Amino acid sequence: MAASACAPAEAASGAGGSEASAPPAVVEVPADPAADPAADPAPAGPAPSPAALPSSSPSDPAPAPAEAAASQVLRPGDSGPRVLALQQRLSDLGYWLGAPDARWGGLTTQAVLALQGAADLRRDGVAGPATLAALEAGVRPTATTTSGRATEVDRERGLVLFVLDGQVQLVLHTSTGTFERYTHGGRSYLADTPAGTFRVSRAVDGWREGDLGRLYRPRYFHPDGIAVHGYGSVPALPASHGCARVSLQAMDLVWERDLMPVGSTVVVR
Repeated sequence: MAASACAPAEAASGAGGSEASAPPAVVEVPADPAADPAADPAPAGPAPSPAALPSSSPSDPAPAPAEAAASQVLRPGDSGPRVLALQQRLSDLGYWLGAPDARWGGLTTQAVLALQGAADLRRDGVAGPATLAALEAGVRPTATTTSGRATEVDRERGLVLFVLDGQVQLVLHTSTGTFERYTHGGRSYLADTPAGTFRVSRAVDGWREGDLGRLYRPRYFHPDGIAVHGYGSVPALPASHGCARVSLQAMDLVWERDLMPVGSTVVVR
């Protein structure tokens, strides 16, 4: 049974009680979204004999490979031209992060997580050598739908794709159901995001209150009350009770561009 509650998974306990025939309403509580110094010159003195001449290797050794690789890593909190180039490339590929501004904030982390998911890399939100290589190679997810407007939720890779006529228009990172059991009201539920093809049934423009908390501007697509919605915490791995979480800013974008119209297709895979 799909869970219709999207409260943080860490708040749920293990299985207990009888299996419920219908879960509670879907809701979530948001988390309040070197330059090398030159050596001092040696004092003047007599020229060394040929046997005492230094070797031809440089006085300052080249960085070790591990050090050189570490110097290429970009991470949250970084800023400057390299971050701007990273942001622009992500945006060009469709990984949404707002307007590139050369400062690595939360939306840049979300975009990097989306790229890592699409490239089947470990999702750590840091742009290391493998992530930068995927960015350079232009890795993008592909759609399974071929016509019309659709939203595709890729649970394994943690992605929400907004698709038009088979072409991916925009990519977001998402955190879906944990597939662990939890209890609510003395009944046991499975925190799953059910696979299948659905349609957006309704949308709520604002915060929606419920038994387990609140959802931000949800777009519902499953009869158990499962939705794509905004949330203050969207971690790298599945953490919800069934819904597909995206950042609050991303959910505002969904509404601004009407990316999930009521009646449009939603594919969960």
